[in-house]
Amino acid sequence: MMVTFIIVSALLALAAGKPCASDHENLLLSLNKQLLRSVYQTTDNQDNLPNPSVHIALRLSKHHNLAKESEHLKRLKAEFHDDIEKSLSNNEMVVGRLALYILALKSSCHELGSLYLTRNEIREPLLIHLKREMEEEKQNIEFSHRPKTSYYQYSLGILALCVSGIRVNTHVSHKLIHAVVHKQIKHGESSCVDSHAMAGMALQCLKDEGTAVKDAAELNRALATIKQKLLDSKRNDGHIGNEFSTGLAVQALLAMGSQIEECGTAMEALRTDGRKGTYHNPMAISQILPALQQHSYLHLKNKECRSEDDSLAIDAASVSEVLPNQGKVSVQVEIIKSNSASSVFSLHVPMGSSLYEALKLLQDKQSGFTFKTEESLWGPFLSEINEEKARQTDRRYWHVSSDGTALTQGIQDYKIDSAQTFTIKNTGY
Repeated sequence: MMVTFIIVSALLALAAGKPCASDHENLLLSLNKQLLRSVYQTTDNQDNLPNPSVHIALRLSKHHNLAKESEHLKRLKAEFHDDIEKSLSNNEMVVGRLALYILALKSSCHELGSLYLTRNEIREPLLIHLKREMEEEKQNIEFSHRPKTSYYQYSLGILALCVSGIRVNTHVSHKLIHAVVHKQIKHGESSCVDSHAMAGMALQCLKDEGTAVKDAAELNRALATIKQKLLDSKRNDGHIGNEFSTGLAVQALLAMGSQIEECGTAMEALRTDGRKGTYHNPMAISQILPALQQHSYLHLKNKECRSEDDSLAIDAASVSEVLPNQGKVSVQVEIIKSNSASSVFSLHVPMGSSLYEALKLLQDKQSGFTFKTEESLWGPFLSEINEEKARQTDRRYWHVSSDGTALTQGIQDYKIDSAQTFTIKNTGY
């Protein structure tokens, strides 16, 4: 009787296990195809720049469309490269974008020494320019106790240099280690899960490579601090921080030596939201797909581009689904300027509209409201409302909340499915 019970239990476990593994692989394939489809879409729409983060995720995946990846790489080397040089001509810092660009090139095993940036008629290799900007960031931290950009971008810069085999100046690495240990990585009152995750991967890379640091014990302390910060940020539903920071958090935990079991609930949360269609922004997918395949940006250190699968394909002419008209919903938009002056606008928008579409409709239909956006790898973000700016360069941003809850998605991704009040406040950090 006991033998029969064991056999039946084993068969049930086997029957339960196979669909689970199959569902996981199907989800990975679906996300992979979504990313590839986004590459087709940016090719069709020349106003959209190719995304280096998308390229990294495609290259870290086990399924490839090598022809499309090669075409995307060419666009990165032309259009994204030119966009970086345009920013340099405007005396803008490019640490984060340049670091991602370098990581994307590394993911395709491209010879980094063959590409140059030109600024003020000075031509220098990508990695040399990144080192120069990191020195500039380090100097700013010394005098202002923070980078010109952010610790997220600063960490990306260290990671890109380390993964590329370039020695990171001990003074540069020490600024990040010190910031972690002394809890200086913050964005208002938020826990900055994504920034800590990126810092964790950057510092783990330095440790793995045996890169000299000012204080090895402090480096270990920083890594332990980051790991605990990420684990403490885990929600009851398994997400670490929120739905859109969990991918990087899992990457960081795996990179820092956590066992897959320790990330199990976070991985399941990613799978659950992935099946629900939560992740439709290519940037978001590009961060969760490597995590679900138990990869991180640190895998780019030893990336080889040989004997790769070339089976990934999609219907390039697929038509977007047209949703039926489900009526309109009432929306209120409250704008709070930096001097605390506020104004409130009301309108009705089609159900399923994005917040970006709602703001455009408001601008078209009502006087007294105007807004401008700037492009980012996540899509458009608010830069100006009613002629008041809130830019990252000024360490300000437009904080957006719905019925008192801060949005975790960008204005183009957030869909309005019920009546609600949005508060958009000019906020410093």
